[in-house]
Amino acid sequence: MYKKEQKSWIKHLDFTILDMLCLELAYGLAYLIRLGVKNQYMNEQYLRLAVVLLMLDVCVVFFSESYKGILRRNNSQELKCVLVHTSVIFAGMVVYMYLIQRSIIFSRQLMFIYWALSIVFEFIGRSALKVILKRKMMNSKRLESLVVVTTEELVESCLQEFDNLPYREFVVTGVVVVDAMRKGETIRGIPVVANADDFFEYVRTNVVDEVFINGNSIASSQALADDLLEMGITVHFNLVHESKLTPNRVIGKCGKYLVLTSSMCIASPRQLFFKRCIDILAGIVGLVFTGLAFVIFAPLIKLQSPGPVFFSQIRVGKNGRKFRFYKFRSMNVNAEEQKQELMDQNEMSGHMFKMKDDPRIFPVGKFMRKFSIDELPQFWNILKGDMSLVGTRPPTEEEFASYEAHHKARLGIKPGLTGMWQVSGRSDIQDFEEVVELDTYYIVNWSLFLDFKIIFKTLQVVVSGKGSE
Repeated sequence: MYKKEQKSWIKHLDFTILDMLCLELAYGLAYLIRLGVKNQYMNEQYLRLAVVLLMLDVCVVFFSESYKGILRRNNSQELKCVLVHTSVIFAGMVVYMYLIQRSIIFSRQLMFIYWALSIVFEFIGRSALKVILKRKMMNSKRLESLVVVTTEELVESCLQEFDNLPYREFVVTGVVVVDAMRKGETIRGIPVVANADDFFEYVRTNVVDEVFINGNSIASSQALADDLLEMGITVHFNLVHESKLTPNRVIGKCGKYLVLTSSMCIASPRQLFFKRCIDILAGIVGLVFTGLAFVIFAPLIKLQSPGPVFFSQIRVGKNGRKFRFYKFRSMNVNAEEQKQELMDQNEMSGHMFKMKDDPRIFPVGKFMRKFSIDELPQFWNILKGDMSLVGTRPPTEEEFASYEAHHKARLGIKPGLTGMWQVSGRSDIQDFEEVVELDTYYIVNWSLFLDFKIIFKTLQVVVSGKGSE
């Protein structure tokens, strides 16, 4: 029987409990330092905040997958994760104090002392637990016995990689080279325990828990696996080396086929659910502001440029899907026809048009563009699900038709009202390849935290009017 690796958030319950203890210890010590021993935790508001702290920690762990790959992180990576984890919780505590309108009773010094201590305690606690777990994995006498079955060509590299693993739940006790007679030899300290013809006899008479098959022939590997499974042995197939894939990969099913799935970014169902909830909330709130903007700007648009208040256009969304895109009109009604006459003045290198003093834009349109007011109707696209609050900007059909293969990578996610390009000084970017690079970075490194970071920067850009088109 093979113990399947847990995939749920509860997989690292040990780290979850440890973090809770570290955070509460930091909070208690901060209370002692600032307010003294007297009435420790007797103040009802401070006691309630201590409970809120734990609830915030559970929420952060649940939605952000704080412990994903934790045993593989080095110290600098772990410190960065700890800083993010503790800072989000600290921010949540500040929001809580503001919402209950009792922030005046809480000591600011206490809160900042707690924040500093929580970073120190959590980093030390996680580092210590990782050392303990890794030693337990490496030194345990209960490690599974694994035999590697491979070819003459692959045996050296395969054993080298197993030897270089930072931690493992098995020990390689033997190797079988199926296309050479090397029984009795030792390769990288591992004995060649059998040849192809007597391998099953070795498995029958020796302790073998698992077999790793590393070969080029899928048909022969499947036949070998079938025989081993009849003997009750756990079998691992080498599907593809991870260096040939992006870091994001999962085992899944495609119809009745078992497949290894790889993508630029793989999000968990709860992450996507939470992102959609944010989009729905933003769409509702955004449409309220759109209505207010309509009352103010619709008459001005009509006055300065007779024609419709709204501009709609077919744009290209996720992986080439087309949808109708909405904006407040900020250009003349014949702007698309005029665009062809202005192409020689395009300041953008690549598949995008940008012109600093575009003559097609009427006066109030310039004001709306400066503060991104013209983009407000896209909250309807967000509410419908055509777009997301944060993503990549959707190209026109004309722009999409001229894309090269690698440009389509920026369409690997739902288009957004804002994104990496918008908060990275879009007025200063004049190379489309740089836009693609920024969008690709966003997709590969996507997280809810990155979305919140972009939203915060977007608010700064909108208020200041900087970086506008």
